[in-house]
Amino acid sequence: MSRIVRAHLPTLKKTASYYLMHISVAIGVAYAVTGDLRISLTLSLLEPTVQAFAYFFHERAWNRKASQAGGERVGVSGSLGAPGESEARTA
Repeated sequence: MSRIVRAHLPTLKKTASYYLMHISVAIGVAYAVTGDLRISLTLSLLEPTVQAFAYFFHERAWNRKASQAGGERVGVSGSLGAPGESEARTA
């Protein structure tokens, strides 16, 4: 396994999970709109694939910002939950 993959394994796992969930929702929505399974699959694979890459880099930017501020890393398994949860825990 490459050094980059090992260093970012939790974020990559979270990204893969998000990708599968996003594709499932997108297939359902696209099928409900078009009624055509082939078109639904095509549309549903393109957008989430691009979105998964964007999400990975978005997550890394947030982690970098948090570490520069001396805060917790976001996206690492068990460190932070849904938006707003960390504020509730520290209050």
